[in-house]
Amino acid sequence: MIPSDFFVEVADYQTDLPALRAVRETVFVQEQKVPVEEEWDELDPVSRHVLARDLQGNPIGTGRLTPQHKIGRMAVLRDWRGRGVGAAMLQTLMDQARGLGYPELALNAQIDAVEFYRQFGFEPYGEEFMEAGIRHRAMRRSLGASEIVPRKAPDPMPPNREFEVDTLASVRDATLQLLGDARRQVWIYSRDLEPALYGAPEVLEELKRIGIQGRSAEIRILLQEPAALLKQTHPLMALAHRLGSTFLFRSPSEEIDLQHPAAFLLTDRGGYLHRPIGSRWEGVANLHGPGRQRQWREYFDAVWERSRPCSELRSLNI
Repeated sequence: MIPSDFFVEVADYQTDLPALRAVRETVFVQEQKVPVEEEWDELDPVSRHVLARDLQGNPIGTGRLTPQHKIGRMAVLRDWRGRGVGAAMLQTLMDQARGLGYPELALNAQIDAVEFYRQFGFEPYGEEFMEAGIRHRAMRRSLGASEIVPRKAPDPMPPNREFEVDTLASVRDATLQLLGDARRQVWIYSRDLEPALYGAPEVLEELKRIGIQGRSAEIRILLQEPAALLKQTHPLMALAHRLGSTFLFRSPSEEIDLQHPAAFLLTDRGGYLHRPIGSRWEGVANLHGPGRQRQWREYFDAVWERSRPCSELRSLNI
């Protein structure tokens, strides 16, 4: 379970360089006596970096993924060690690698950290070696096809034109294309996050892709029956654990909102999927229909403001 006292985000190297320095130079340069000229290299500007922050926004951990498919510079400030920060950052870096289609990941682990990386499927190979005066082992793990959910590509949505959906398959295809087109924000209004739809592995993959886009990524979900997610162990809950700062849940508190019959999905690209009766699959979708999307977004925002936090999900740290 991801703790609720920090979050992990994908960093922007130029903007977040001071935060990266604050962690790496504290851990590696000051504590481990790595020469500062060895700590920073030509791979830093071209790598993907993640930052862990406390709830006040202070940097507490960092790591990077290089174009050579290698994880490195994993560091957590002393007061935050043993609290799941490293695990959360490593998982985020692995998710980034999967999203980029990397077949394998490698890293050089300090000897004391070898068992930590084993928990995530990394195995040591080769002989022990010295790096920056510290003993290391090379490790690697596969991100093979068995971890990637294959699916048939859905038929393309008609561009900028509303069309009808009437089956689970057509709704799922429309959902996948809407999520695939979304940049960083999604809004979902549902009675119970229909497991046949939002619990589908390929839909979860698209939600995860959005969720790891950085600090502005946000998936807002209005649930009319949040307790139902606990009863049926909804697959989305595991993803929401890992990306707790991205997934935001609320539940309507006014009777008129609780009785609203529709279910819909909206994206920050002006896309929508609207089903007038949420218990049925019939509805309409559009990859880019900003006029109608704006109407449903205004309704969503109004309900969101008068809704309550989902206390039912507190046991999940969501």
